[in-house]
Amino acid sequence: MHVIQLMKAPLALLFRLLLGPALLCWTPPVAIAEAIHPAATQVPTLAPIVRETTPAVVNISVRGRVREDNPLYRDPLFREFFDLPKQVEKEIHSAGSGVIVDASRGYVLTANHVMSDFNAAQITTKDGRKFPARLVGRDAATDVALLQLQGANALKAMPLGDSDRLEVGDYVIAIGNPFGIGQTVTSGIISALGRTGLGKQGYEDLIQTDAAINPGNSGGALVNLRGQLIGLNAAIISPGGGNVGIGFAVPINTARRVMEQLGQYGMVHRGQIGVSARDIAPEQAMKNGRTEGALIANLVQGSPAELAGLRSGDIVIAVDGAPVRSAAQLRNRIGLAPVNTDVRLGFERQGRQFSAEVRIAPIEPSGRPKTSAHAG
Repeated sequence: MHVIQLMKAPLALLFRLLLGPALLCWTPPVAIAEAIHPAATQVPTLAPIVRETTPAVVNISVRGRVREDNPLYRDPLFREFFDLPKQVEKEIHSAGSGVIVDASRGYVLTANHVMSDFNAAQITTKDGRKFPARLVGRDAATDVALLQLQGANALKAMPLGDSDRLEVGDYVIAIGNPFGIGQTVTSGIISALGRTGLGKQGYEDLIQTDAAINPGNSGGALVNLRGQLIGLNAAIISPGGGNVGIGFAVPINTARRVMEQLGQYGMVHRGQIGVSARDIAPEQAMKNGRTEGALIANLVQGSPAELAGLRSGDIVIAVDGAPVRSAAQLRNRIGLAPVNTDVRLGFERQGRQFSAEVRIAPIEPSGRPKTSAHAG
């Protein structure tokens, strides 16, 4: 052992003499990595985004009353000898999530179905404070509801993103209160956009994500990596009632338009432009080289769309600059535009692109639009 140590000392001295100048210039690999990119040596984490966004997500406890069939009424013996009501009133309790979107006014966006049979609601913030909430308005067609906290202060609102700029593959996190166990954060990607035909609501244009969403997450936040709210968690497809990686959220641009009308009127006033549209069929796509858009099948005579110069066979590709990928998306954008305002439609006709200003007309009881429009 001592012999080896004596041999090591001269060798170490020799290496220092020979390599001394090089050692003085040598920089450790970790230092090089930090100089090139300061975060290169850090462990990847979503914690900064989570810390920034979770204070804006709240738990919602709803109390309501529903009427249901009286089970004793089904028994002929009880019906004969006792004066029983056919239906009885029952108090129900439900829980969900919401997102503070306006701290000064105490506005909270949530899912409409969370507020079904609403009688009273209590909001619990992340720091444990509890506030009563007033129902400003709700819209079943988009599954969006707007609440206002009463007597709240020092709230943290979440900034709104732009759901029209989302792409499949974007990373997202979902924040909510699944199964009432407390605030929970999950992550995933956007799996698909513009999902329709699920039967969840009338105006479907949903974001699909594999970020885990479970019962109780409804009305919670779907957030991008900039810490912006890009959707409200709304629904899942699940054979067993739990998460299987197929969840859906209402795009924030949809929720924003609904919120503006709920805040102003307490309800959504919808209109139309007098067209029926359908998706582009494969044979039509081969003919005109366009696979996305809304093909106008028919126009109501004297409708805003006809007066603005649109024709059957035109393909609507944008509303106010936002792309239109399907007939359902055109219906949603028109249905959420305020009545008696103008929208600019971008459309294609025989391979050439045009645009026109179209007035959103009120819907008469017959379902036909009033003919108030002008061409752009």
